[in-house]
Parts: sequence; structure tokens; C-alpha cells
Amino acid sequence: MTGVVALDGVVRHYEWGSRTAIPSLLGVDADGQPWAELWFGAHQHDPSPVPDRGTTLDALLASDPQRHLGSTSAARFDGRLPYLMKVLAADRALSIQVHPTLEQARDGFAREEAQGIPQDAPHRNYKDANHKPELLCALTPFDALCGFRPVPDTIDLLAELALPDLGFLADRLRGDDPLRAAFTAVLEHPDIEPVVAALTARVAGAADGPLYATRLGAQDAPGDVGVVLTLLLNYVRLAPGEAIYLGAGKVHAYLRGTGVEIMASSDNVLRCGLTPKHIDVPELLRITDFTSLADPLWPAVGGRFEMPVHDFALTRIEVDGSTGLHDDGPCIVLCTSGSVSVGDVPVRPGHAAFVPAGEAITITGAGEVFVASTGR
Repeated sequence: MTGVVALDGVVRHYEWGSRTAIPSLLGVDADGQPWAELWFGAHQHDPSPVPDRGTTLDALLASDPQRHLGSTSAARFDGRLPYLMKVLAADRALSIQVHPTLEQARDGFAREEAQGIPQDAPHRNYKDANHKPELLCALTPFDALCGFRPVPDTIDLLAELALPDLGFLADRLRGDDPLRAAFTAVLEHPDIEPVVAALTARVAGAADGPLYATRLGAQDAPGDVGVVLTLLLNYVRLAPGEAIYLGAGKVHAYLRGTGVEIMASSDNVLRCGLTPKHIDVPELLRITDFTSLADPLWPAVGGRFEMPVHDFALTRIEVDGSTGLHDDGPCIVLCTSGSVSVGDVPVRPGHAAFVPAGEAITITGAGEVFVASTGR
């Protein structure tokens, strides 16, 4: 008898979500709603049910943090599971956004608490005191924007577009601190609507490459300032198994596709565009990383994506027979295809199992699993 327990996911319905991808994964009928995210973890807003114990994962962990999390993780993360795992299925663009560092999150949360801003206020920036680095590994071809494109490449792209309305952007990119200057000029432009309209018309026929990403943004958020911001960002189309990592300050947006996402357990999002929600330009300029990202892809080593943070790591495993799981920290094993057992717990696609810290478990069967764990 082990401490492994089966987990159910919790569905989040957002307008950008796919109506078919997550129901198909779960083997249930689509109901016409957008199924955007399927959460696995102990996040206070939607902890995973533990059906065999009649409880939720957050309550189970709180009953004995040392046993379930291990002494190291329990001490480092104040007795909480430090990561949240999701299946994310996008059929429309998510907002262009950026996340703070841990220090920025703590300072911002304390500042807004002292100001008495309600945590559910639409103009609130910091919902908690944690950072939110994240990694997404594609299950299907996945379109995304990730980090600032190298400046010379963006200048070339603007030359290809040959739109006089974008002359201000090319000018900023040829000056001092080019990415900050260009980003600021777009967000603070006094009359951005004609610029967006001209760009939208110009990219209407784009079928691939960075202008395709701009076309999707214009299609999903007509007239929005974020349509212009897409020109500054790397466009990537991930193949299944490829991943991107979004560290603090990296501007990004998910556009289309289904993937497994893992992140620090936080809800801190500052939006830049492709959204009707609040945009705090001064705070964005304070926390954004204005360095270019030459290669957005994040490589795996032996199937494991190691992060530059302690909160999480992610491992993709093709199970064919049996494979051992030996991890010192608490793990969530999510099945995305086939049929497997985690120890003595059967797990089918769209479901998961929680493995307490220090347990040596064998995964058997045939299929694909993703293992969420704490970082090294």
C-alpha cells in the first residue's frame, strides 16, 4: 500500500478555450462551452479533488505536509505545493502578458494591500505575493508569442510591411534602449486605432510566420493595441513535445493549440494587449525584461525540462511496459494518452495521480505521461 492517490482535474471555462480538445482528452461529450484549462494541483481557488479520500489535494497536504511534501519542500515552500499543472487548450489568443519576479510580486502585493485595493478589483495587479514563471510543452502544434524578437529582425519585418503608419516604431528601434522605447511608444501612442487598422488590412492574407501571429491577434482582438505589439515578439510554432519557458519579465501570449503547462502557484498577471482588461503601463515598464530572446525554445535533457527556479520541473515520458519514478519531491503524474498505472493507481487520459515525496514508484502500461515535480 502506497501513498499514491488519484486526482481529478478542475475545468476552467474561458472564452478563448477550445470547445473540443479537453473533452476529447477526457473521452466525454463536448457541451458547447469553451474548455480552456484543466487544473491539477492544490491552488486555493480550484484544488484537485481526491475522489478516493473524499477530500481535495490542498486539504490532504495540509493534514501532514512533512509526509506528503517532504521536509525540504515543506520548509522551502511553507507547507504548500509550489506548482500548478494544467492542460491548456487555446482556440483564440490569450492576452499578451508578463509576470513579476518574486521580489516584485512581494513588493507589489504588499503595496496594493496597504492601499486597500480589493483583491478582486479589475485594476489590481498583484493577487498574491508569489512569482509566476511557467513552461508550456505542446501536445499539438502550438502557436505562441514568446519574448522580444532580436531588434535587427524586427526592423527587417517592418521594412517588409512598408507601412508609413509604423514609421514611429522603426525610429524607436534604431535609437537608444530600442525595445523599451518601442514598447512604450506603442502603449502610449496618442492615436493607435488607425495604426492597428492599417496593420490589420496589411496582414489579412498572412498564412504563416510572424505576420500570421499578427493576423490572429487582429482577428481575435479587433482594434486592440496588442495587434501592434505582436510585431515586437518572437512567433513560434511548437511541435508536440517542444516547449517554451516564460520567466519573469518575458512578454508572451498563447495563440492556438493544446499543451501541458506548469507554473509556480500564483495568479499574478500584468496584461499588455489583446485584452479588454486593465493595462497598467507604468507598472509594465517597471517589470518587463527589455532584452531580446534569440531562441525561444526551452530544451529538455533526457525528457526533463529543468527550470532556473526551484518551484517546478516537468518530465515527459513515453511509457511502454514499465518505468521507474524516483523523485525526492512531491509529484503529479498526468496521463495524456494511452492507459497507465502509477504504482497501484490506474490513470487514464486527462486524469492524474499524486505521488508523495520520496516514494519510489513504477509507472506501467503504455502511453504518454507528464510528471510535475519540484526543481533541483
